[in-house]
Amino acid sequence: MERDPRVCIMGEDVGHYGGSYKVSKGMAEKYGDLRVLDTPIAENSFTGMGVGAAMTGLRPIIEGMNMGFLLLAFNQISNNCGMLHYTSGGQFTIPVVIRGPGGVGRQLGAEHSQRLESYFQSVPGLQMVACSTPYNAKGLMKAAIRSENPVILFEHVLLYNLKEKIPDEEYVCCLEEAEMVRPGADITILTYSRMRYHVMQAAKTLVNKGYDPEIIDIRSLKPFDLHTIGNSIKKTHRVLIVEECMRTGGIGASLRAAIIENFWDYLDAPIMCLSSQDVPTPYAGTLEDWTVVQPPQIVSAVEQLCQ
Repeated sequence: MERDPRVCIMGEDVGHYGGSYKVSKGMAEKYGDLRVLDTPIAENSFTGMGVGAAMTGLRPIIEGMNMGFLLLAFNQISNNCGMLHYTSGGQFTIPVVIRGPGGVGRQLGAEHSQRLESYFQSVPGLQMVACSTPYNAKGLMKAAIRSENPVILFEHVLLYNLKEKIPDEEYVCCLEEAEMVRPGADITILTYSRMRYHVMQAAKTLVNKGYDPEIIDIRSLKPFDLHTIGNSIKKTHRVLIVEECMRTGGIGASLRAAIIENFWDYLDAPIMCLSSQDVPTPYAGTLEDWTVVQPPQIVSAVEQLCQ
């Protein structure tokens, strides 16, 4: 925001309260009430306002206090944000960033545990990225703000407490690139967001058992980085997808289809996908854990695929 006066933030409680998870803490005092704009509880209205602001030259960052609330703005995000560049014949670009906390938290209930990546992946014109570390959260956010395309940045509600030393100097992450988390030779494990940490936890057990998994944080949910993914599959010939998204129509389903279409001849085993169960997320903590993929399930899946 200091670098580009066209950048502004809008959303519920983003101003003097500093955001529901304090992402915009201190920004209202620094940049003023117009560039850090508190809005009414009306997602369809302020998302539409953000799209209009982008059409007229600003670069808005629209925060959903919880990503599930952005379903109220589905029309603005899909029919306006995603398609206006095309439907205007290229007269308008929509450099909007839509971001906020999502995913399964700690007993937040079904309506506050939404994973909207499956909802938005079929909307033409949208890019989608998911951050998983402080380093890539900053790098992807900066890249998204500077992009001429509308970008949805998925942040996980349980990852805000992560700490990491990040460089003082300028850096930007590529919006279309996956991240190689752990090189390996036996199997390719594709994951993103919070599931990265479940996979890394499982990897410790797998290494102790003699397996050498290659772990990739896909980061770019649309489009997929098929170059990085494909090179890994050509090396390991086995694929496990681990996601927190729903099994039916989720990111894993689309990723599996893309791998079969492009790398079928390199596979020595069926692609396995571990996803959340197709049920509303329960409030009870023990039941909530049962609906989400856990590290022991990842270990069992790898053992099955590498037999």
